[in-house]
Amino acid sequence: MEDKKTIFNYVGQMFSIYGVMIMIFIVINLIIGNEAGSVSTLFSLGSSGLSTATLLELFLLVLIVTAAQNIFLTDILIKNLALIVRNILFFATILIAITAFAVVFGWFPLDNVAAWIGFIVSFTLCAAVSAFLMRLEENAENKKMQEALNKYKK
Repeated sequence: MEDKKTIFNYVGQMFSIYGVMIMIFIVINLIIGNEAGSVSTLFSLGSSGLSTATLLELFLLVLIVTAAQNIFLTDILIKNLALIVRNILFFATILIAITAFAVVFGWFPLDNVAAWIGFIVSFTLCAAVSAFLMRLEENAENKKMQEALNKYKK
């Protein structure tokens, strides 16, 4: 049974995601920041850092990810939908959000086919890894619950 969550649980979840996302962008920025700076607004400062606009855009994306995660991947709002459908809806929401951000904030050129292919490939890879890790976590929780049930039955 899931504990009642407070606003602090959601804020903690949001900043955990934000911290990981910023660390990923820092590493990417150090590797390709200077080359990508002329192509993407995400790396407008080159290897020097991430702009305030980029940090705010990523924060807004994290708000959307956290909301989608709590809508689709918990039983708070949707209880009777298959897990696979909920995962598809979650990742579709994120894909749509990132695509909208790419268009609105100029994250990469709209006419650059290679950038869009790279985005789709990297998103698909990240989604697959994430789904795999979520499945591992679910299996571990199920095993723990089964062991507790077996212990209770004895």
